[in-house]
Amino acid sequence: MNITVQSIRFNADQKLIEFIKKKTGKLEQFLDSIIGGECYLRLENVDDEANKISEIKLNIPGSQLFAKGQAKSFEEATDIAVESLRRQINKHKTKTKNTVVTNRKEVLSVEEEEEEEYD
Repeated sequence: MNITVQSIRFNADQKLIEFIKKKTGKLEQFLDSIIGGECYLRLENVDDEANKISEIKLNIPGSQLFAKGQAKSFEEATDIAVESLRRQINKHKTKTKNTVVTNRKEVLSVEEEEEEEYD
């Protein structure tokens, strides 16, 4: 999977970029068909210590998944976003499987009706 990391208004360290690529790369264990992704790193101007934001967008066939994490460090924010994406991937897979099963049942019932008509 190819992921592009963009830091907005600051230069991200190479270690941070490698960390993000490693974490997002692990999402392929849950869904093989991930096309690519983008990660945006931002610093928010607030008094709170948790001012680091990591936004990750994944492109998958037929849709996009998006997650945002905010924490004291970019690594922590990335962990939050990746965990959210993992849950979204599981939901997506469940919905897809249910749709396939439902469609298969509809096809089988139509075939049975056609067989009854010919008998």
